[in-house]
Amino acid sequence: MAVPTNKDELLKAIDSNFNKLIKELRGVPLSVVNEHSLDGHAKGTQMSVANLTAYLVGWNELVLKWLDRDAAGEPVDFPETGFKWNELGRLAQKFYRDYEGTPYPELIEHLAAAKARIVSLIEALSNDDLYGRSWYEKWTMGRMIQFNTASPYANARGRLRKWLKTKDMSHKS
Repeated sequence: MAVPTNKDELLKAIDSNFNKLIKELRGVPLSVVNEHSLDGHAKGTQMSVANLTAYLVGWNELVLKWLDRDAAGEPVDFPETGFKWNELGRLAQKFYRDYEGTPYPELIEHLAAAKARIVSLIEALSNDDLYGRSWYEKWTMGRMIQFNTASPYANARGRLRKWLKTKDMSHKS
């Protein structure tokens, strides 16, 4: 799918990638969701499907924080307070810890709710708000949202499908 350049394309990319991902996430047997055998977000680490889902929830919640702060006229601390862009592996570990005790089905519901709220906020914005000017350095708001929603959804789905094949649990879709 091409990189979205307007509001409609952004919404379509988020929905399309999310719908494919959520189908895969819901299809993973609960008996293996906490098994640490998936390549982690930090080099040389392993994570579970639950960690992967927590990572996505964490990033979706972070996008919501950015949008809420921006709408309130408050400064946005990219990527997150206390983290730099070259520390995303450490941020991933934080997300894993943040949702460590959350049951997997609840994690999936958190992800769906955060994604729905992001879509709702995007729908309330104009194409100009999203793509008319730089928002963070050279990036538009729409591009920053896409970098942290639609793209990670597609990446996570790819990781998950590859892992499921190694487990001989791949879905035919």
